[in-house]
Amino acid sequence: MLSALVAGLLALLAYLYISSWRRRRNMPPGPTPWPVIGNLHQINKLAPYDTFTELGEKYGGVYTIYFGRNPTVVLYGYDALKEALLGQAEDFSGRAILPVFARIARRKGVVFSNGPHWYQQRKFSLTTLRNFGMGKRSIEERVTEEAKFLVDFFRSKNGKPFNPGPELTAAVSNVICSIVFGDRFDTEDKTFQTLHNMILENLTFLGRLGFQLYNAFPEILRWLPGQHNKIFLNGTMLQEFLGNLIKNHVKTRDPNCPRDFVDSFLNKIDEEASNPESHFTIESLTMTTFNLFIAGTGTTSSTLRWLLKFMMEYPEIQKKVQAEIENVIGTEKCPSLEHRVSLPYTDAVIHEAQRYASVVPNGLPHAALQDIKFRGYTIPKDTQIVTFLHSALYDKKYWDKPEEFNPDRFLDENGKFVKNEAHIPFGAGKRACIGEALAKTEIFIFFISFLQKFNLKFPPGEKGPIGLIEGGTRDPKPFTMCAENRI
Repeated sequence: MLSALVAGLLALLAYLYISSWRRRRNMPPGPTPWPVIGNLHQINKLAPYDTFTELGEKYGGVYTIYFGRNPTVVLYGYDALKEALLGQAEDFSGRAILPVFARIARRKGVVFSNGPHWYQQRKFSLTTLRNFGMGKRSIEERVTEEAKFLVDFFRSKNGKPFNPGPELTAAVSNVICSIVFGDRFDTEDKTFQTLHNMILENLTFLGRLGFQLYNAFPEILRWLPGQHNKIFLNGTMLQEFLGNLIKNHVKTRDPNCPRDFVDSFLNKIDEEASNPESHFTIESLTMTTFNLFIAGTGTTSSTLRWLLKFMMEYPEIQKKVQAEIENVIGTEKCPSLEHRVSLPYTDAVIHEAQRYASVVPNGLPHAALQDIKFRGYTIPKDTQIVTFLHSALYDKKYWDKPEEFNPDRFLDENGKFVKNEAHIPFGAGKRACIGEALAKTEIFIFFISFLQKFNLKFPPGEKGPIGLIEGGTRDPKPFTMCAENRI
């Protein structure tokens, strides 16, 4: 009885303290946190985005929750995201360097950094990636080459059940590898496949309770056993692998003829060798390639797996896509982005798959680099900000019956493709994904290549709902399919 009374008193004191602190700081409203753990007990550990949705419906477009002692502001719904990421782009351009990210990436690279380092890495990366074909015809040729390997792999199964996931992930990864490292890898190479499994493990961890617990109590958990230790080991092994590739480039490059992104970065290091404050070092190169390798692999391959699953789940949609492709391209000609405008239904299916899948529902965390005034509230400096992209992709103000898979929502009465501003799977503003153009190219060319050549079907007796892997990304569980030759 006494212990219950003490616990209740402590909870009341914590409530009064937090409430007065919020009023004093003028922070957005939100659920009352518990002492020490904050609102961690309320987060759905299997699908945290469901909790964010429930809280958004209750508290509105901007609210505060606590991960341990740390306040986090969540932007809910497209209007709030647009107002923040586009209307106040500079204010919301900061990245939250959470303890997990700080330990893995050491505040270096193009993703987990801020200030001049981030600005210079992003500017250089965008320019160099474009120089090596991103968004141009030359990158389409690389994607088409990988698509041909995949088509051959599908065909080798002779219509029998197989899991397309590992080969698909390897093909997507090879596209970014060809830009960054100037070469592709054997998709069946065991080391290459192991690295992809590590990437999946790390991305999955981002949405689990262990991720939030470590960020809330790093000074304690860094000394304790748990899944977080595997995540840090994965990060180290991935960086060592990339570091060895970089060392090989150092030995073999010709500064007058850069072969790829790494060679260009090494030239930039030489160029700034006399600048003691340069942000271009071997360490920043390792971290930037680490960022590109992960970002260029996980989410794109996940979206493609969703598309394959949708085509089996909705054979009538698959037939309409195939009919449009045959009418515009035929069954032999390689697809190109120039065909997109002539393939409105196919484009609508891809957009709807990206919307419905919501592969990165929470986005990557932002941070207030100074006090931010937003919608009458104050977001204090150093506060983590969740740009809840899932809430835009399922916003009922912009999508009719968002829980349904319906490509027709992207078509007008004449069958022409119509954009929807709330379709932001790659984020928006200054922290939008730098690989968006590449991802769109890969998804378009791979998807059409599959449906040109194959009818995709469930293996006998295996049809069922799309199951999700628990974690930070909405990734479909491994599945098998049959690819029957059409030609």
